[in-house]
Amino acid sequence: MNGGHDLGGMHGLGAVNPESETDEPVFHHSWERRVFALTLATGFLGRWNLDQSRHARERQHPIDYLRNTYYENWLAGLQTLLVDSGLLTEAELQSGSCGKGFPDQEIVLTKKEVKAKLQEGKSVELPVAEPPQFVIGQEVIVVNRHPIGHTRAPRYTRGRRGTVIHQHGGHIFPDDHAMGDRTGQHLYTIRFDAGELWGEDNAGNEQVYVDLWESYLTSDGAKQ
Repeated sequence: MNGGHDLGGMHGLGAVNPESETDEPVFHHSWERRVFALTLATGFLGRWNLDQSRHARERQHPIDYLRNTYYENWLAGLQTLLVDSGLLTEAELQSGSCGKGFPDQEIVLTKKEVKAKLQEGKSVELPVAEPPQFVIGQEVIVVNRHPIGHTRAPRYTRGRRGTVIHQHGGHIFPDDHAMGDRTGQHLYTIRFDAGELWGEDNAGNEQVYVDLWESYLTSDGAKQ
């Protein structure tokens, strides 16, 4: 979806002024630690996946998304997921009081398991029966599609030409995954010239590399 989270190439937002990685704390406030912990703990219940979690944050009104800090957006997404999954009602969320007990069948992450579980990671590779449609060195065009659901195709790449420089094999397709469907597609790294993405006024030696799934791409109209 074209929401407040997809800002590549947008004007009027001011310069990026990040804190130095050597000076920036992991958390700026104590409540951010709690939001991080709550998000991880509830995620291990298995009621939603990573792409559903991302989409829950993106579904905010763009003004709210841009006004919020990083962990405020995490909290807003978590609240949406808790209600959507039936773990809480909207009334319980607003009152801060749960009217029913926690379901016995839920798998709860214990304190002793946290470090090991976080270090495990989880692969998003998924075998795909069909061979890849594109090969390294081939020119492709990103399909100019504007879905209302979750997508990992940045808006600034749509309709733009790039070159395949790597093929990563099959991976979970995030657009379907955000809807609860576990399907796979081939994943590619595409190289774009700066002038292609940002216009001739910004042409130079700069290049941008974006990982894109197969259905985001087409060879129609591209040089072979």
